[in-house]
Amino acid sequence: MSKNILIIHGHPVNDTFIDQLHHAYTEAAKKQSASVRQLVLREKSFNINFTEGYRGNQALENDLLDAQEAISWADHLVFFYPNWWGTYPALLKGFIDRTFLPGFAFKYKNGRTDPERLLVGKTARLVVTMDSPKWYYYLVQKAPGHHAMRHGLLHFCGIKPVRITTLGLTRKADEKQRKKWIQQMEKLGAKMI
Repeated sequence: MSKNILIIHGHPVNDTFIDQLHHAYTEAAKKQSASVRQLVLREKSFNINFTEGYRGNQALENDLLDAQEAISWADHLVFFYPNWWGTYPALLKGFIDRTFLPGFAFKYKNGRTDPERLLVGKTARLVVTMDSPKWYYYLVQKAPGHHAMRHGLLHFCGIKPVRITTLGLTRKADEKQRKKWIQQMEKLGAKMI
């Protein structure tokens, strides 16, 4: 079964290990006849500051309109990004703030605290690199970035399930370990999950 897969690459720096992981997943998914689109956020032109908040007065740039169309098209979203200060880079946060808007990703209902979820039927995977050990991130820090992405964003908009691949101690990883992670991305891409 073919899928429409949207890859959202949220690392603001060019030529990182995430680029290699992203490439491995993408190529493996394409070999399985998946339709793949990619949003490399550092190559897009948009203001990451949500200057008007939910007043709705801030016009969306063309790249964000295109991103919303791609999100609507996708069956499965795959986010690649580093863990910075427990969550994710400002570039990805700004993209989320500006793109997953009321009327597109969710809609408030009168008298209700829970929204109407407008992205139901989609699934997602997060691929997150970090310099700290995974156990420390989960047990000591309580995985704040994972919770924010899974529950605060994706589940809130109706995207389920959300699977997470956490790669810890990437800065210290040797080539053998990096190769294993790239092979892991190839397997995930081949399964289109």
